[in-house]
Amino acid sequence: MRLPAFAVVLLLLGGPVASWSPGAAAAEESRLPVPRFVSLRVSEAIMRAGPGQEYPIRWTYQHVGIPLEVTRDYYDWRRVRDWQGSEGWMHSRVLSSRRTVMISGEIRTLRDEPEADATPVARLQGPVIGKLLSCPKNSDWCRIEVSAVKGWLRRSEMWGVYPKEEVE
Repeated sequence: MRLPAFAVVLLLLGGPVASWSPGAAAAEESRLPVPRFVSLRVSEAIMRAGPGQEYPIRWTYQHVGIPLEVTRDYYDWRRVRDWQGSEGWMHSRVLSSRRTVMISGEIRTLRDEPEADATPVARLQGPVIGKLLSCPKNSDWCRIEVSAVKGWLRRSEMWGVYPKEEVE
């Protein structure tokens, strides 16, 4: 017996399925501030031209922890920007709220205290991903960890933290 199309729709919407709403989990996440920083949760993630599997691939990222800036939420999709300015959409399941930073460009000195003349603990030449540990609100310095070495680096020498943002 063949059911009319509207009967199939009624069957699909009835029962326990009726309490489900598309993007319920995403609606919860979308209450987070935009813009915000996140990082890649997986070792391979695809950036698309739009918020869905049907959109063309722009980039494939192949490293856990790459920092990204979320600029828009759309259901389970996040519009993101990387440290080089590339923008596109990624599914929320490949993103983590764990904070990381990207150190790129010239050699940067990681110091044992948040002062320009403090003892160097490492020299970093990017691109290098570091774990963001803390950033006092009114400080130009943030504490990071790179390859099990912890130290302080100026905010202006990394990408992945906002000016005056407090990270604990």
